[in-house]
Amino acid sequence: MSGIFISLEGGEGAGKSTQIPVLSEFLKAKGYDTLCLREPGGTPCAEKMREILKEKRSDDKLCDSAELLLMYASRAQLTRTVIIPALKAGKAVLCDRYDLSTIAYQGGGRGISMDEIRAVRKVAIGDFKPDLTLLFDLDVDTGMERARARGSADRFESLGTDFFERVRGTFLSEQKADPERIRIIDASLPRDKVSAMAEEIICKRFGLR
Repeated sequence: MSGIFISLEGGEGAGKSTQIPVLSEFLKAKGYDTLCLREPGGTPCAEKMREILKEKRSDDKLCDSAELLLMYASRAQLTRTVIIPALKAGKAVLCDRYDLSTIAYQGGGRGISMDEIRAVRKVAIGDFKPDLTLLFDLDVDTGMERARARGSADRFESLGTDFFERVRGTFLSEQKADPERIRIIDASLPRDKVSAMAEEIICKRFGLR
């Protein structure tokens, strides 16, 4: 059995983190050794970068270019030291966010050009990408309400509605451009139905029974 790499994407409050353990158990039942990760983060070094990216500061505001570079530095570390070895070992890797989030957040949200993003991506991960991306789509107002219910907002969650509308629009545009690899799921549905939809997509994509 060869390894498979599945990323879970979506805006704030879309329920990605809730679905990760559910899908992990589902894949274990199909015979896979699973590995659950998150971005940014997933390794000791990458988690340090996550802290910088998430922290709200007034004395040293992180500029957009630094944010982009830190995202890809974290991704390079995670990809090269954890994800690729796990896939070579035949594991099923589930990652809460991956490269599509950078296109949506730093590209669509921040307005960084795709030329700049592609240039940094080439150095960090080259052409590496998930075998399947599950895009959990939810309207921005509902997503932000869910995010606020979790507690104090981090640096990204504190951004305005217009930012997240741009993020959502970019996610949806990217899905339309690559509908076979990026599969959309209605995240407004009850959790069990969302899980069932995700499991069905995974089975069809990888020929599981």
